[in-house]
Amino acid sequence: MKSWLPARFRNDAPVIPLVRLSGAIGGASNLRPGLSLAGIEAALAKAFSVKRAPAVAILINSPGGAAVQSHLIFKRIRALADEKHKKVIVAVEDVAASGGYMIAVAGDEIVVDAASIVGSIGVVSAGFGFTGLIDKLGIERRVHTAGTSKAMLDPFRPEKDEDVVRLKSLQEDVHTDFIALVKRRRPALIDDPDLFTGAFWSGQRAVSLGLADRVGDLREVLRERYGENVRVLPIPTGKSGWLRRRLGMTGEPVADIFGGIISVIEERLLWNRFGL
Repeated sequence: MKSWLPARFRNDAPVIPLVRLSGAIGGASNLRPGLSLAGIEAALAKAFSVKRAPAVAILINSPGGAAVQSHLIFKRIRALADEKHKKVIVAVEDVAASGGYMIAVAGDEIVVDAASIVGSIGVVSAGFGFTGLIDKLGIERRVHTAGTSKAMLDPFRPEKDEDVVRLKSLQEDVHTDFIALVKRRRPALIDDPDLFTGAFWSGQRAVSLGLADRVGDLREVLRERYGENVRVLPIPTGKSGWLRRRLGMTGEPVADIFGGIISVIEERLLWNRFGL
């Protein structure tokens, strides 16, 4: 009788937990939830703890963001995969760029849509300068530090050449580590001079460069690999809904709200880079 039951009622049907990672990577605020290890660690642990699952699927849609959080998420996925002896299949939706691609290379296989945007292996630091604005408004900026570099790149003070040099040195260190990580995880990369310049490509082109493994649909790939009866088990990441985040603004300091607005603008600019 068991063979006559629908797959969802049978214990022998393969189960693949699915964790969806969507959004810019970095610190959360009430205006911008952000992807961080703290926010998704429980979901990852739950996905990898499904004993019957031969693999875990990760669905990524991210333009990137904080380098440290990207690396922490990558390392946690790989640690769980090694500990639980499970394959990791990554599928890219609209974009897996910069930190989003760093997370993607945690996969043993990367599946993309032909029109997905993939790559942007580089490091960027962007911000705003408000010196002209505060001059027009007649605002005096007062900063007192112990340490000559403590107020480095303060957006309300003129930019200094030596601060930019220091920042670029830091970026080079992070970029070098990023490149080494990609080369280690993607040994079949094609030798292309633009590969590590921060350029990005369509999913189809990413496959030919070795940045991804195949063009396809995640569910089709899972059916090919684990049979027609394979069952996808979505694992919620526990991100707060819009209303809850909106209500959580009550009583927030004005500076925090202003910072949240800036972070929303920065996230929008991240997506806009890729025409999204």
